Amino acid sequence: MMNSKIPKTAIVHDLLLAMGGAENTLESIYRIHPSPIFTLVLNRNGIKDSLLSKATIITSFIQRFPRVLKAYRTYLPFYPLAIEQFDLRQYDIILSSSFIVAKGVITNTEQLHICYLHNPIRPAWELYQQFLSQSNNGTGLKGLLTRLVFHYLRQWDVLSATRVDHFIANSNYTARRIKKIYNRDADVIYPPVNVDLFELEECKEAYYVTASRLVYHKRIDLIVKAFAQNPDRKLIVLGDGPELKKLKLIATPNVELMGFQPKHVLISCLQKAKAFVFAAQEDFGIAPIEAMACGTPVLAFGKGGTLETVIPGETGLFFYKQTVESICNCIADFESGSHMFSSTAIREHAAKFSVKRFEQEFTELTRQKINEFYEKQIAENRRQHQDYTLL
Repeated sequence: MMNSKIPKTAIVHDLLLAMGGAENTLESIYRIHPSPIFTLVLNRNGIKDSLLSKATIITSFIQRFPRVLKAYRTYLPFYPLAIEQFDLRQYDIILSSSFIVAKGVITNTEQLHICYLHNPIRPAWELYQQFLSQSNNGTGLKGLLTRLVFHYLRQWDVLSATRVDHFIANSNYTARRIKKIYNRDADVIYPPVNVDLFELEECKEAYYVTASRLVYHKRIDLIVKAFAQNPDRKLIVLGDGPELKKLKLIATPNVELMGFQPKHVLISCLQKAKAFVFAAQEDFGIAPIEAMACGTPVLAFGKGGTLETVIPGETGLFFYKQTVESICNCIADFESGSHMFSSTAIREHAAKFSVKRFEQEFTELTRQKINEFYEKQIAENRRQHQDYTLL
């Protein structure tokens, strides 16, 4: 580094409530750059078994709001204001891990801000109309207020993108969205997946599996309906969420809704399944990688991040419409026996998305950007000094 000063680093993350894909990425960033973490809302019980439990964590004023750990979504209109109140003046390098507003922290010209963007605010952009159509979100006074809030969020989201010096996207799909929405380029580093936790199992049993938080945009309902039309095929659904009640109403006897399960149960189900079914349009999609790490082929919706992680005919198959019919056709194609999948080859492919790979790539890229930043500062200081001496 072209600077004798050891830079002080801060990390900014939207919400730190439980360990998920974004939080596992944050954990890797923290391992590389152990620094104070600024977040809107913190649930310490949700991170107690992770490396993040050892971090110094600073929360926003939203942390003091009533029932915040359960009602945090209600306070979304306050997120932009809250993220802007963090005082980061003492830090030289700001690393944000953003899926809502973390990229919007305020920095100055003497600071470098690198943002790892999981996705632009999904409910405000690609899921906007879908969100309005659910649970009467788009009707009456509630609908009017929802539209106003998201209109404001979109304006703030685009404006705050100018505060980032360098974007890193979690997939090429996300990079394209960054270009479209913010007109900014982004490097791509796939997020870390703990593939070592998901061991290869070559002996498969006669059932399919899907695992997800049960929210509408994951489209678990389509998968359940598809297996209702395939009563001789068994499906296991792992996960909990607001869609669980609806799924219980449409589930047939060949569909087992197991709800939330501990990690060892998830791993066992993924290992022994004949295939993993994935109907969501995700920016990256960690669950299919975990399934492939077990040597299990993936039947996935062919749009978004899965196009970059699943190899058709080698590690899985695609269906190209989010419809029951399309999923049924994909299952029939899989069952036809015309595709020979190697569990070992599937596992080897999944290993390319490991934690070690992410941490190596993130270290190299951030080191490069930090060096470039200080080299520019030194060059600018020299130029200003020369201009001063000429006076």
